[in-house]
Amino acid sequence: MKTLNYQVKSNTGIHARPAANLAQVCTALDSQIIIKYGDKSANANNVLQILALNISKGAVLEITANGGDEENALKKVEEVLLQNAGKEEIYEQSQDTNPVKTLKIAFFGRKDYDRIYFKELSKGTGEGTYNCEIQNFGTRFTPETADLAKGFDAVCLFVNDECPREAVETLHRLGVRLILLRCAGFNNVDLDAAKECGITVLRVPAYSPYAVAEHAMSILMTANRRLHKAVNRVRENDFALSGLLGVDLHNKVAGILGTGRIGQCMANICKGYGMTVIAWDAYPNKQLEESGLLTYVSKEELFERADLISLHAPLVMGEGGTYHLINAESIGRMKDGVMLVNTARGGLVDNEALIEALRAGKFHAVALDVYEGEDANVYTDHSSDFLSNDITARLLMFPNVVITSHQAFFTREALQAIATVTLENARNFNEGLPLGNAECK
Repeated sequence: MKTLNYQVKSNTGIHARPAANLAQVCTALDSQIIIKYGDKSANANNVLQILALNISKGAVLEITANGGDEENALKKVEEVLLQNAGKEEIYEQSQDTNPVKTLKIAFFGRKDYDRIYFKELSKGTGEGTYNCEIQNFGTRFTPETADLAKGFDAVCLFVNDECPREAVETLHRLGVRLILLRCAGFNNVDLDAAKECGITVLRVPAYSPYAVAEHAMSILMTANRRLHKAVNRVRENDFALSGLLGVDLHNKVAGILGTGRIGQCMANICKGYGMTVIAWDAYPNKQLEESGLLTYVSKEELFERADLISLHAPLVMGEGGTYHLINAESIGRMKDGVMLVNTARGGLVDNEALIEALRAGKFHAVALDVYEGEDANVYTDHSSDFLSNDITARLLMFPNVVITSHQAFFTREALQAIATVTLENARNFNEGLPLGNAECK
């Protein structure tokens, strides 16, 4: 364990933006960082705990690092604290000559868990804040609800919102200049229409790859070992094992389609199970091969060799894209008894081909956090309704299929990152700062 004593130099202490930036940095460190101020302490990867310390200018903090990169971790923590202090000085100077207007944001599809971070991080205006004013709407964003954005500078949307050309043109008519996506995917927004209307579209390129990859393995193992059935049986005093037979992952071949940050995390998890990892990506990362993590192969070879196929590719439409990457032809190449998990985009899998193959007994296990036709279900309680969604009903009739409600991202760390990056995007746009890879073009 190593310790650093640090005196806070920023005028506002450690408020919304500095706290969020610090938590983001600490989440990625191998060491656990604890901040002690007076008789209170906080885990530095938790922005709410940092804010609860009420750290003011001049406060002396005791910062400890415990883990594999202690010395380097404390350096990074000190760097981000000094960086934020410097930014606030620059920000204060700019305020004297060019006051920043508060950005008014219409927040669609608001849930209680969204408020946890967005409410705290968007508090206040001026130095050390994001200069955003958020109004929450519980409804999804669609062409029919787009008029609710009247009087706002920006809208904030999620993966199950719909923003086709009609909705974009409505936003343009209302004077909206910015679409903030609190997710990585942007296929639900007509980017061509947004460009024509002069509306900027910003996303969260990455939040927690660990959250998604860990969920992928969790639901895959649930389907493999029939844990969903086993738990229900035991609740009903049934301890029989028939119908619950799974397979070992050790010594099997994992096929990873898409080797971005999430795909890499999944590859590491599979490695930990003792699997051989092969992968396909439109843009292979040779460093992953050199490190011994995986071996790149063609899509065709991956389909033929893999015992477990995990989807982590973006959804790209058109010729040569990834739409219906899993179809009748690719399924036909797969081994009998193959396992499939999708935590990426529903459009990667042809539902009809998948259901036909399930009927034929092709798959040992299928685990889906996303699927085409899920939008009406996602994040909505239909427990008192009939199961009217045809695709959901047909998939759920198979005992070897597990479906979750687009929740792979749903961890504390991911929600915190989504709120932080979304508000950083809003601030960058509002103050004319570089937008980086958050901009969708």
